[in-house]
Amino acid sequence: MSTSTSTSTTTSTGTSAGVTPGTAARTRPPAGGDSGRITPRAHLRHIGALVRRNALQIKQDPESMADAVLMPIIFTLLFTYVFGGAISGEGNQDKYVNYLVPGLMAMMGLSISMAVGTGINTDVNKGVMDRFRSMPIARSSILIAKIVVEVGRMTVAMVILLGMGFLLGLEIKTSVLELLAAMGLSLLFGASLMWIFILLGLALKTAQAVQGMAMLILLPLQFGSSIFAQPSTMPDWLKTFADHNPLSNLADASRALINGGELASSVWATLGWAAAITVVTAPLAIRAFQKKT
Repeated sequence: MSTSTSTSTTTSTGTSAGVTPGTAARTRPPAGGDSGRITPRAHLRHIGALVRRNALQIKQDPESMADAVLMPIIFTLLFTYVFGGAISGEGNQDKYVNYLVPGLMAMMGLSISMAVGTGINTDVNKGVMDRFRSMPIARSSILIAKIVVEVGRMTVAMVILLGMGFLLGLEIKTSVLELLAAMGLSLLFGASLMWIFILLGLALKTAQAVQGMAMLILLPLQFGSSIFAQPSTMPDWLKTFADHNPLSNLADASRALINGGELASSVWATLGWAAAITVVTAPLAIRAFQKKT
């Protein structure tokens, strides 16, 4: 009788789940998410679940959207009324809006993408990534989900930026489709920049260090470009830097899509920069993330 009971107990705890304790480790996908053993469909499912997780975090902490909501309002008002009169003449700030807003679309991509680096750094230091390490998911899905959510925040910032632009006199001289193309180009370039900030977030020890290093990158690229003023008005050494600055290419492409004008060279240059940045930094970021976790 006792033998029968023991056998029954063993069956209910071991084989009722379809595996025995000794084979559970062999049948479960490897922890850490070896992407070579995870199907593309499963990979997409993991990304979707992680995107929902990150979106819920924003819902629980609405203040995390403050930069995406307030930055475009403050920057549009500030730069229009500080630089507009000096560049377009006193009382002609409305003319400057059509020059400024496409440039600020490029700036939004850089500014918002910085947040992904501090977010990754905070998650690593708080041990959140240790939880992910025990799950059978690809490492890259965690990073891609972060980028998807930040692209969503960037979209919100650009919609608000364009709304402010229209209030201040922005005119679309081409078409709605070309306006959407300008937004898409800015989002694509911003997504490529996120890999750089992810790499910084994994390489540096604190979120404050990530933010400080990001600002050192951000300020020269923003102000040494055609975002706020024509490079032709700059000293030769700064003009050379601005002409080769990828943000200048993006700002010029956005202006051509919104205001009309020469388009091909700046668009192709922006796409080339986005592809090059992604190809170089994405594998480095994923490798650094694998080592970190």
